Amino acid sequence: MFEKLEEIEKRYYDIEKEMAKQETIANMEAYKRLAKEYTDLREIVDIFKEWKRKRDEAEKTLEILMLETEEEMKGLAKEETTILEEEKQRLESLLRERLLKKHTRQAKSMFLEIRAGTGGEEAALFAKDLFTMYMKYAEKMKWKTELIGTSMSGLGGLKEVIMVIEGKDAYNMLEYESGVHRVQRVPLTEAQGRIHTSTVTVAVLPEPEELELHINPDELRIDVFRSSGPGGQHVNTTDSAVRITHIPTGIVVTCQDEKSQHKNKSRAIRVLRARLKEKMEKEQEQEISEERRRQVGTGERSERIRTYNFPQGRVTDHRIGLTLYKLQNILNGDLDDIMAPLTAHFQSESLKKGK
Repeated sequence: MFEKLEEIEKRYYDIEKEMAKQETIANMEAYKRLAKEYTDLREIVDIFKEWKRKRDEAEKTLEILMLETEEEMKGLAKEETTILEEEKQRLESLLRERLLKKHTRQAKSMFLEIRAGTGGEEAALFAKDLFTMYMKYAEKMKWKTELIGTSMSGLGGLKEVIMVIEGKDAYNMLEYESGVHRVQRVPLTEAQGRIHTSTVTVAVLPEPEELELHINPDELRIDVFRSSGPGGQHVNTTDSAVRITHIPTGIVVTCQDEKSQHKNKSRAIRVLRARLKEKMEKEQEQEISEERRRQVGTGERSERIRTYNFPQGRVTDHRIGLTLYKLQNILNGDLDDIMAPLTAHFQSESLKKGK
């Protein structure tokens, strides 16, 4: 922990020097970004400096205690040592708490993307079940939700759905839902009553602020076209749908649910910003040692994280070995028994690894 704190303190003073440079002051965007990071680090650095002061005082008092021969002075030094050690312990607990908070990414809003994987119509139907599950959980938590885009299947399932969730701790509660969700059940289309296995992928992306990630308009190709699917006459006569391609990365985002081209473009830019930030973070993650990836996982969506077994009424989260026989309750949005142990586990791992 203290190695990590030393790194944070060094970064704090490096930023201080960088912000004093004329070229930084002249670049307002860079200055604002550094100022935000500087403010974020200040609290933990101040606590760490106070801890170091108490540590130094405790060491000096301990030296006095060892050298002092007069009983009364030894008693005073011993009492002072006890007080300083207690204060050190209090500050250490505070530092652990602040480090954990720092490792917990803060986001005002987030994107939840659900896509049908293997299994055809059955996967699309289960994607709809998961969408309903998360909507009910968001309602229970009193989070604000906004539908960004949907793509329906022939039987009323969801090939894809993208939504924004905004609320206190929404991202921190849902970030560990990213991955492959597997369902085992008898599909509606199965005449023989055989159990099939299908998959759905879930992605949880924090929505970056514009200050965090600037998108160069010259690197975008924007195409407009007529929306497809339900929507009435307006859909058939107006080029309101928007497709944005980020040329350097090839990332494509399409939005067509709104009747307004401007609104669809604005939504697509928001989704693009989140996906670009995710891509940058994955590239940084690849630089981490193979040993760490082996221990804490890569975070890739291809990893199967959870199985929903309908015949047994069972939900199993494979990452923490948790099995609950509350399938229907969970699908109705009662996710607390999963979220609490997941969050505790991954935050603890993050702190241990200094990530």
